[in-house]
Amino acid sequence: MIWEVFRQEKPGDYHTHCGNVHAPDREMAKQFAVIQHGRRKPTESLWVVPQDEVGEVDAEEVAFGGTTDKSYRWAMAYTSSTEHAKEVIASQEEQEQAEADRQRGDD
Repeated sequence: MIWEVFRQEKPGDYHTHCGNVHAPDREMAKQFAVIQHGRRKPTESLWVVPQDEVGEVDAEEVAFGGTTDKSYRWAMAYTSSTEHAKEVIASQEEQEQAEADRQRGDD
């Protein structure tokens, strides 16, 4: 019997599919999963599921959505250049100068 194995790397992470094992029952599948998929990478927990019990729905059967272009939500044109911040820097310097002038006038 084939068992699909899902691995969780850190507490709170999702379990992700990492492979499968061949075993006659659940206990053997868990032991094989630990040996084959839990020893080489950081692992918090493993799930083993009979392959026959895994259901699949693919894009040919159902429209999953996500067809609307929402690329405007991604900051793809963001630049870390300070070239655009010259006005802000100049304004800050002007405010600091005005504050310094005001303090000198109070003395």
